[in-house]
Amino acid sequence: QVHLVESGGGLVQPGGSLRLSCAASGKIYSLYVMGWYRQAPGKERELVADISSVGHTNYETSVKDRFTISGDRANNTVYLQMNNLKPEDTAVYYCSANDVVSGRHWGQGTQVTVSS
Repeated sequence: QVHLVESGGGLVQPGGSLRLSCAASGKIYSLYVMGWYRQAPGKERELVADISSVGHTNYETSVKDRFTISGDRANNTVYLQMNNLKPEDTAVYYCSANDVVSGRHWGQGTQVTVSS
């Protein structure tokens, strides 16, 4: 089983920044994609950004110029630097990891609230 532990969420004012971290542990064969999803109240979970094992990144359009995803493959860790946060970024953010053998795994989620 793969365990994902997220950290870094919280309350921030509009225009502020937060950095999310997610560390994977457990029975890992090889994580070929890690990423972040979010789910706001009453909405479906959506991809925010992901990064492949070779460093290719993919972003949701509304965050493309504000968020940066990065990874530390040696430590099975992924980060999401979020700048210029907006109230519409408020959501529970979930870490996701795809293992070549055991498939997709999810973290418990961390709340991000953007409010003045």
